[in-house]
Amino acid sequence: MKIGPRLATLLAASALVALAPAAAQSADAALEARFDGLIDNAEMGGWLKTMSAEPIHVGSAHNKKNAEMTLAQFKAWGWDARIETAWVLYPTPKEVLLELTAGAGAPFKATLTEAPIPGDESSSRTKDQLPAYVAFQGDGDVTAPLVYVNYGMPADYEALQRLGVSVKGKIVIARYGQGWRGLKPKLAQEHGAVGAIIYSDPRDDGYSADDVYPKGAARPANGVQRGSVADMTLFPGDPTTPGYGSTKDAKRVPREQAETILKIPTLPLSYGDAQMLLKALDGPVAPPSFRGGLPLTYHVGGGETAKVRLKVASDWSLKPAYNVIATLKGRQRPDEWIVRGNHRDGWVFGATDPLSGHVAMMGEAKALGALAKAGWKPKRTIVYASWDAEEPMLLGSTEWAETHAAELKRKALVYINSDSNSRGFLDVGGSHSLQHFVNQVAADVKDPQTGVSVGERARAGLAVQGEAPGATPRAVALAKIAADPARDLPLDPLGSGSDYSTFLQNLGIASLNVGFGGEGDSGGVYHSAYDTYEHHSRFVDPGHAYAGALAKVAGRMVLRMADAETTVQRYGDFAGTVAGYLDEVKRLADTTRDQAAARSRLLASGAYKLADDPTIPRGDPATLPASPALDFTPMDAALARLKASAATFDGALAAKGSGLSAAQKTKLGAALLPLEQRLLREQGLPFRPYYKNMIYAPGRFTGYGAKTLPGIREAIEERRFEDATRYIGLTAEALSDYAAGLEAATAVINGG
Repeated sequence: MKIGPRLATLLAASALVALAPAAAQSADAALEARFDGLIDNAEMGGWLKTMSAEPIHVGSAHNKKNAEMTLAQFKAWGWDARIETAWVLYPTPKEVLLELTAGAGAPFKATLTEAPIPGDESSSRTKDQLPAYVAFQGDGDVTAPLVYVNYGMPADYEALQRLGVSVKGKIVIARYGQGWRGLKPKLAQEHGAVGAIIYSDPRDDGYSADDVYPKGAARPANGVQRGSVADMTLFPGDPTTPGYGSTKDAKRVPREQAETILKIPTLPLSYGDAQMLLKALDGPVAPPSFRGGLPLTYHVGGGETAKVRLKVASDWSLKPAYNVIATLKGRQRPDEWIVRGNHRDGWVFGATDPLSGHVAMMGEAKALGALAKAGWKPKRTIVYASWDAEEPMLLGSTEWAETHAAELKRKALVYINSDSNSRGFLDVGGSHSLQHFVNQVAADVKDPQTGVSVGERARAGLAVQGEAPGATPRAVALAKIAADPARDLPLDPLGSGSDYSTFLQNLGIASLNVGFGGEGDSGGVYHSAYDTYEHHSRFVDPGHAYAGALAKVAGRMVLRMADAETTVQRYGDFAGTVAGYLDEVKRLADTTRDQAAARSRLLASGAYKLADDPTIPRGDPATLPASPALDFTPMDAALARLKASAATFDGALAAKGSGLSAAQKTKLGAALLPLEQRLLREQGLPFRPYYKNMIYAPGRFTGYGAKTLPGIREAIEERRFEDATRYIGLTAEALSDYAAGLEAATAVINGG
């Protein structure tokens, strides 16, 4: 599900190895060298070709065949493996229709299929392909006027309101980008629209970005981005089993009452077909920010000239989701688990998303199995998971985690995830107590293209980005960190969009999401029938070298965590990160207050009317609620305690960790295993109690994108100031609870 390769936070340098705590330095270099020698790029490429040979959507024959293949491989490699089947609601399309019924160019019927590409053998296998569709839209058959809403985000509706354009009773057409796809029909529905269309504009991932496939990697004119539009900002997983596993006999919420299923019909569209609809629009010329890359004048519509008919009918039956779960039992601490996962299902062939990551995980599993057969046995239990049904809304991983929630809370030390993978730079997000550990691993794996460590290459990439003209403040700040070899580079915070979500944000299990990207280009075929072995092998990861790099990075993480004598985490990094987030929300509170005051002054003086072009009818924006001063004293106090507790723990472990007795190590592990769960509050976040983590959450209006200190931050952004005060208290409570856990663990180190 992850949106293509991204050059976000890239990880650190070999100079940092000297700073490693005893637990990480104990990693067996010879064992890791043997592990590396067992990673075979060509073999992973062969698995990729086999697994992406036919469509692999939920319920397809090849998806089941891949599950059985994965199970057989794990067993052959020496793992104790099984398939655990969840029965999930999945709307397979039976009929989709989109046609222009009135306006210039009418009648016109959209294709909603993708023609084979010359030279791409996979794309010619159309027999079992599904048409263009999105999952968890509302079925329906509607005919209504069309309105263009740009990216369909809140600011776009504010701009339309100023133009006097309403979408009530209309069908909206929005372009992909700027926010998660599911927010586009959700916001349209909330504004009164009766249907939604989402198209890929060539400015974003088509011919404006690169030559189109097959000449280049970009999206061709008939390429369609499928995807889920379930409201994952409420909760992931099966909409009919909120918070508990989807077994075959599970009690289910009626589909009509399921909160995360939309009510209006929605379809995705290629830019080749979207051009015909957009040409038919009249009404005001779109504002500059609305204009894409198609050769036409963008209008927003709003009248009765252009009308479309939109029809979606789906098979809403339960489908099997085949999760393959494989285990290597720990010899000393079998009830402490290192969990590693990647999903296996895709929208069509899924070569890049997700199989490029899945075959890397398979490479790790084969190598670990070979080491075990040769005599190595992990101290802790290692669990590998090949997830099914991730694309519709993290169904496979969520239902498995909910089914095993109590056991995971008792046993899981960490969840390590990957998804799409491509050529380029290492990109890791996750729990910030693991930040230093990730930097150490990045220092010890060679980049396939340059021969330096993946950490050193990432550091160079960030330094250059920060010096580029027009660099963002974030890029400049990261470049300064990259220039200092004594500092670790930060991890990205995690929002949603891949299988770590339930582990981190509902169960409170420390999590990492690992992958490479930034140079291989898969964005133009994302979720389309052109995400094929041929496209991936040519444009995304030629030679599958970065599948090998991912296997070596993630495999080291698993090996080191499985065999560490004491924790690999460094909690001062988490405390420092939270301090930065607190500074951000304090500045946000000030900015919000200033914006409200400025808006009031401009409205009172009539400035908007004077500034607007008098020949274009426009209305004033709405008044913003006044922003009171917020009292952050509870957060300041909790953060001070956390910093002190983290520093004391980190110092005690560095000084005494190697001398701890076996009994102390066991007791320390028991104290630290549930530590991340202390960041959860049972009431969860406003409007979405499933998300219980007070530090990390997917944003209500970003979807995949993370919001940090979300209870406070989003309340300020949305001007819910009573909620802001409430969540200042709840978040401070969680941080104090976390600090208390560290204090108890320090007492163990000191002989308690």
